[in-house]
Amino acid sequence: MPNAHNTSLEHYEVWFLTGSQHLYGEDVLKQVAAQSQEIAAALNASSDVPVKLVWKPVLTDADAIRRTALEANSDDAVIGVTAWMHTFSPAKMWIQGLDLLRKPLLHLHTQANVELPWADIDFDFMNLNQAAHGDREFGYIQSRLGVPRKTVVGHVSTPEVTRQVGAWQRAAAGWAAVRTLKLTRFGDNMRNVAVTEGDKTEAELRFGVSVNTWSVNELADAVHGAPESDVDALVAEYERLYEVAPELKAGGARHESLRYSARIELGLRAFLEGNGSAAFTTSFEDLGALRQLPGMAVQRLMADGYGFGAEGDWKTAILVRAAKVMGAGLPGGASLMEDYTYHLTPGQEKILGAHMLEVCPSLTAAKPRVEIHPLGIGGKEDPVRMVFDTDAGPGVVVALSDMRDRFRLVANAVDVVDLDEPLPNLPVARALWSPKPDFATSAAAWLTAGAAHHTVLSTQVGMDVFEDFAEIARTELLTIDEGTTIRQFKKELAWNAAYYKLAGGL
Repeated sequence: MPNAHNTSLEHYEVWFLTGSQHLYGEDVLKQVAAQSQEIAAALNASSDVPVKLVWKPVLTDADAIRRTALEANSDDAVIGVTAWMHTFSPAKMWIQGLDLLRKPLLHLHTQANVELPWADIDFDFMNLNQAAHGDREFGYIQSRLGVPRKTVVGHVSTPEVTRQVGAWQRAAAGWAAVRTLKLTRFGDNMRNVAVTEGDKTEAELRFGVSVNTWSVNELADAVHGAPESDVDALVAEYERLYEVAPELKAGGARHESLRYSARIELGLRAFLEGNGSAAFTTSFEDLGALRQLPGMAVQRLMADGYGFGAEGDWKTAILVRAAKVMGAGLPGGASLMEDYTYHLTPGQEKILGAHMLEVCPSLTAAKPRVEIHPLGIGGKEDPVRMVFDTDAGPGVVVALSDMRDRFRLVANAVDVVDLDEPLPNLPVARALWSPKPDFATSAAAWLTAGAAHHTVLSTQVGMDVFEDFAEIARTELLTIDEGTTIRQFKKELAWNAAYYKLAGGL
């Protein structure tokens, strides 16, 4: 099993299930098996599809379907199942299996051929190629049972089909990572802050994540116990990978501060690995014996796949971890982010996002600068941090809030843009973006939804992956994009309030 913070999708698999029945004879079933293997192979050959599909023998009776569902449930490598009804598969035999299935489900509505062989079609062909018939039966029983699923329609040779399948697989991988996530909190959340609070017991029930707290001085003991040889090696790595400020280099006046930052990283890694945690939080109001607020150490851990939330914000740490896994292998990155301040020139409105120290360098392809500056809060030594500008491109900003009776995801599509001018007096990593559909609508919708000020910014995956993630997690998602209007957004909020109250009572 890989390290807890690993983001690789190579150890995951999705089972490919094909439905049929014995009515048409063994010859037809052999053709069904051969053609469904071809469909699975075509998906596996697509660069859009990141998780291996494992073909399973054609399912033709209720007992086999039930057993397959139970086997999928019990296999930790299986993050979901893809189902296709090649022929007519009477849906009553799927009832028990679908009712027992606990893994995400994608219903693929496709067929073996692209074009109809007009001159050759006979009733044998019609009996064999019945997805248009069988998938409608399957769709009915899924809706009848209230089974959440993703439905993808089209031939597997179509790029839009493979793109949608790949997006769903990434969402399923993010869900699998969250379901097994252990999250370590060092201290509590920032005092008197509302949105970083939340029900950790409900989070474990709904998402599967285990959120627990350890004393920051336990972390400090690990930090101060880091071997000198390991510190030497890590400092050398810093100087090889980054543009390190002269004062922090060996022989510089503040070299010891860089060494202490390396100690923090070594101690954090050792503590989290020993605890099996793939996400964590810190708080500048609870630093105990630590001499610096962890800055560069947190940035590098995020770059390696750890989820992180500042000021004790464990909900954002969950989102960052999910985004890291969902975006594995794609260009761009994902990071803790915070809306800090605005550029409000009419027609040119933008949001400047940053945090005190902890923005992940996966958001840039450039070489970050390692610098040291006063922080002004926390009452500790000046912390070391990486400074960079986020690369321009499309992105999505997502927040997770506890609304008392449910969790709510809010996602805003954005365009990350280059800085209008340099920021020589702001020595932190930062991102500048233009929100969709426009600044005023975006901000008004965000505020109306009660979305958090801490977010995850992903430049790896788009809105569709978070939509699939929310569907799998059965969690409310409000989207803000090109088509959003405040009038419609308020109606959606009202509808959701009614729906979730009704659904919660069923």
